[in-house]
Amino acid sequence: EISKREEVEAVTIIETPPMVVVGVVGYVETPKGLRNFKTVFAEHISDECRRRFYRNWHKSKKKAFTKYCKKWQDEDGKRQLEKDFAAMKKYCKVIRAIMHTQVRAAQGLGRAGLGVGLPWQPGEHLLGAGITGLPWWHRRRPSKQMLFRGWAGGGPALPSYLLPPALASAGGVTSRWHTKKLPRKTHKGLRKVACIGAWHPSRVGLLHPRAGQKGYQHRTELNKKIYRIGRGIHVEDGKVVRNNASTNYDTTEKTITPLGGFPHYGEVNNDFLMLKGCVMGTRKRVLTLRKSLLVHTSRRSQEAIELKFIDTTSKFGHGRFQTAQEKRAFMGPQKKHLVKAKPG
Repeated sequence: EISKREEVEAVTIIETPPMVVVGVVGYVETPKGLRNFKTVFAEHISDECRRRFYRNWHKSKKKAFTKYCKKWQDEDGKRQLEKDFAAMKKYCKVIRAIMHTQVRAAQGLGRAGLGVGLPWQPGEHLLGAGITGLPWWHRRRPSKQMLFRGWAGGGPALPSYLLPPALASAGGVTSRWHTKKLPRKTHKGLRKVACIGAWHPSRVGLLHPRAGQKGYQHRTELNKKIYRIGRGIHVEDGKVVRNNASTNYDTTEKTITPLGGFPHYGEVNNDFLMLKGCVMGTRKRVLTLRKSLLVHTSRRSQEAIELKFIDTTSKFGHGRFQTAQEKRAFMGPQKKHLVKAKPG
């Protein structure tokens, strides 16, 4: 730190599975602004993405893009797609990609007790993103190679970089005024206030807690410092690498997931971002990250961060152990270890 001392900071871990590009959109410039010129979709679009084009996926016939994907298979369709790409290269001023998230790739978002890979929400989040990181003449030349790819997060960002995350805030009277949640059996919801005043005077008083002004609003926070861009659990030279929470000063092999998992989330096995401080919204809520629009020149913003230790103790209660091996070495074998080691 600038203070020349070691400091302890609270951080937020954001899991960033690769996003999938399923289409490209070309925009032409008009006197009234940019206008959509052509859109080309990929041949293979997952059901999680297609259900975003329906109001009720269960009752529908699920025919979206079934005819469109045949363009990629016959000769007439391929010629038409080549003409579309050529027209976009010739006339379009801006090319943007249509991408969607991969909720299934985030193991922490699996439904509790139903196994890995069953997402807590069935649909993916769609996003239109600008194409960056390329020379301008390549940004205006869409190609088929862009469509069938997964794009990893954290590409243009670097450690010690400042990011502005954008997402919807948490809402309701419980979050706004920190009132006590009602019992489980409460009718019409429990994150509410049961009584909002007497019968007379027949109006709601100024001091009674009410919802509003706070929740589910799209906000962009500025200048979130990146402490680490971590790689997920991966295989290297035939071995599973699980040391994405190790540092040069703490060489213990441990993952970023604390003992027992993150509360109300689970495990983080994909690539992740470690941001200083907190971000708004609840756990599991999707958020959008982009490069900063500002040019940062202050010493604090350009300071190089050197992590010495990452705490991975349990976040349920007062954790004491950094890894499961450390806990077993201190406490000895527990009943679950003996049951697992019992033959048959």
